[in-house]
Amino acid sequence: MAQVLEFRLPDLGEGLTEAEIVRWLVQVGDVVAVDQPVVEVETAKAMVEVPCPYGGVVTARFGEEGTELPVGAPLITVAVGAAASGGESEGSGNVLVGYGTSEAAARRRRVRPGQPTRAAAAAGGTANGHVSTAGTVNELSDGVRAAEQASTSEAANGQVGRSSATDSHPETTGTTDPTDGPVPVISPLVRRLARENGLDLRELTGSGPDGLILRADVEYALRAAAAQGRRTTVPSAEPHARVAPAPTATPATTPAPAATGISTGTRTPLKGIRGAVADKMSRSRREIPDATCWVDADATELMRARTAMNASGGPKISLLALLARICTAALARHPELNSTVDMEAREIVRLDRVHLGFAAQTDRGLVVPVVRDAQARDAESLTAEFARLTEAARAGTLTPGELTGGTFTLNNYGVFGVDGSTPIINHPEAAMLGVGRIVPKPWVHEGELAVRQVVQLSLTFDHRVCDGGTAGGFLRYVADCVEQPAVLLRTL
Repeated sequence: MAQVLEFRLPDLGEGLTEAEIVRWLVQVGDVVAVDQPVVEVETAKAMVEVPCPYGGVVTARFGEEGTELPVGAPLITVAVGAAASGGESEGSGNVLVGYGTSEAAARRRRVRPGQPTRAAAAAGGTANGHVSTAGTVNELSDGVRAAEQASTSEAANGQVGRSSATDSHPETTGTTDPTDGPVPVISPLVRRLARENGLDLRELTGSGPDGLILRADVEYALRAAAAQGRRTTVPSAEPHARVAPAPTATPATTPAPAATGISTGTRTPLKGIRGAVADKMSRSRREIPDATCWVDADATELMRARTAMNASGGPKISLLALLARICTAALARHPELNSTVDMEAREIVRLDRVHLGFAAQTDRGLVVPVVRDAQARDAESLTAEFARLTEAARAGTLTPGELTGGTFTLNNYGVFGVDGSTPIINHPEAAMLGVGRIVPKPWVHEGELAVRQVVQLSLTFDHRVCDGGTAGGFLRYVADCVEQPAVLLRTL
């Protein structure tokens, strides 16, 4: 006896409530093992491969690549525990015997919309979430075909939930009335576009496969409604009126008529990492009364010290690691800047460990990996950890835990060839140190004009946790260590 189990998008931790499907790792009909990754999703923190806790045959997938799903939404269904000659006992949860991907693909090619199956005809078949196999793999295969039919429609809908078993598996009732159940729409974003503009999706005929409504169809209907100078919703007296769809080749960025007053352009959804950055930066600006101070420093001696350290034959030390070492020493002297503000309790929470974040630019946007317990690491350990986290950031394999929990951020924007900046604090931290490029400049050194390696340092701080005197003292100490690295050795 086989049982169809539904696997839902799990809670990925760190307060995350949704994720975007980036890439499916399995197809309908594939055999999966327990804890095998089945989908790659992108959260606001990182790319994550999600393993399935069941072993068996994938009977349905929910959501196309690019679809955002909330935590708890169905991801896949898996038929588990089939009995077969020489196989496992029913309900064991192990992989089905003798049912492979190639056979599943062949069966999918034979399925036709509306075609009844033995499993669908069986009393209490898919309607109660089980597939009756009567002890044979052939019966199970019929249940797989039925589920595959349903999954094709549900994946096209972009729906993440099902109101009832008959909505999800229309073949169990033998009806295909398009007015019943959800309208097939390519993604939730298109459904939201229609909803926000008052457009009834039931009045459209989709130009996609099997009547799937595309974004171009919705935009065409909105432009047509605007050009005719009428409301976009169809009067209730004509419940089955149809709006002619756009040709499938119509691009989503087709210019709207001048009557709409909407300028043309390309829209990029604020989601994933980009959306998380936007939310965090907006919150920082709303909640934190920040201020910035800066100073130019002569980094010539720091650069010489690094050259001497790397000439000793040991592991190479990065400049970022030296700056991080200076930061942790400065925070030990000015712990107010390693704090966070609890506005509900109206308290400043001073933290006893430094989890140092650093800005890393990747193809997917700006991320801030966190070096845990940076105050306890030497320059060599910091160099190794920076290298590891940077490589993981570029590969998109950082975990949510490696991207959260920072208490202070070091931002080396000098790698972009700029001298200065006023950083936005990484909420809920209290400060960020920015470092510009190090370039030769005329500088008065020991009473004479000379060419020295000069860098601009800037500190943005939360004015609730300290005043300018504390912030200035922190930045001055950092500058002194940059100009004379021996200062750091005296204070360790």
